[in-house]
Amino acid sequence: MTFKFEITHKDPATRARLGKFTTPHGTIDTPNFIFCGTKASIKGLSAQQMRDAGTDIILANTYHLMLSPGEELVAEMGGLHEFMDWKGPMFTDSGGFQIFSLGYGGITAEIKGTGRNMRPKTILKIAEEGAEFRSYIDGKKFFLTPESATDVQRKLGADLIVQLDECTPFNVDREYTSRAMRRSMRWGDRSLAQHKRHDDGKQVMYGLVSGGVYEDLRIESAEWTRDRDFFCTAIADCLGGSKEQMYEVVAMCAPHIHPLRPVHLLGIGSFIDIFMNVRSGMDTFDCVHPTRIARHGAALLKGAPGERISITNARYLKDKTPIDETCGCFTCKHHTKGYIHHLFRVRELLGPQLVSIHNVFTMNRLMRDVRAAIKAGTLDRVQKEWVP
Repeated sequence: MTFKFEITHKDPATRARLGKFTTPHGTIDTPNFIFCGTKASIKGLSAQQMRDAGTDIILANTYHLMLSPGEELVAEMGGLHEFMDWKGPMFTDSGGFQIFSLGYGGITAEIKGTGRNMRPKTILKIAEEGAEFRSYIDGKKFFLTPESATDVQRKLGADLIVQLDECTPFNVDREYTSRAMRRSMRWGDRSLAQHKRHDDGKQVMYGLVSGGVYEDLRIESAEWTRDRDFFCTAIADCLGGSKEQMYEVVAMCAPHIHPLRPVHLLGIGSFIDIFMNVRSGMDTFDCVHPTRIARHGAALLKGAPGERISITNARYLKDKTPIDETCGCFTCKHHTKGYIHHLFRVRELLGPQLVSIHNVFTMNRLMRDVRAAIKAGTLDRVQKEWVP
């Protein structure tokens, strides 16, 4: 099995770069977007529909799959690629983000100070050995350690796997962030050691850069990943309370990570965020954003205010035009905004599916434009076309 990351072009004005990331299931061009198939499914779309929309790589979630159907069953079914009929490269996270989101209500809720009491608390304990939590499905207790998170991912069978970490919430102080970062570093050493004990050449591991919004901690964590034998790097942990702070946090990490490894930015998916962060040298991104907003009738649109339109708006009731007349997706070739508006109004499942197809295609189109712009030195101009 062969993994390779080759940097093919560097932008002389920024850290933006082009690359080719080779895995046992194929090679992807970077920068690229990884679509979230949390429970071994991109909600509402088949693997073939994802391929038809130009998708190169997808993600599945370790935490959810270990609870149901369980990693043993997935392994028995031939691993995630066979299980869900995905032929290309695949990424699994470690479950560490759920340690954060289940304990604190998620990033958005944390920033807004809401959500803490909206669900039963499932996280029971975070200790040196690992994290104890209850299943949100049946209340059964689980204990996730760096070793078990690595083993679960090995059985799931994705090409790209991630060390276990604790993703700290926005409101904690520097002292707690520092303790959590150093624990995540120790967990990273244990994750990497467990991966090497069973390494058969089919997977490579990401080391995670944590440290919250604190520059000295971010630098320390970035240098730790650089000095360890990870194949890839991912920027993780709390990225701040605003877009501007997030860009600053990513930029403070960039000079200190390993310069020749592929770099992933976790949980980022808007047009503007991708344009800003490729300038800091990010190679891949993931987010539920494109398909999540599609299920609520939000269609991504190049050049639109807020990067989208709401197809449920009454203005589209009799609209005979496609979502985007410049788009080549199945939805825009075959259906009008008026028809899709009708589907949402009568709650037909086809409506969210058609908008999901369009949003996936649009994200892939965005990434192709970003790659072309980096090569041509026109990133500023292309950004203004997508985000006026």
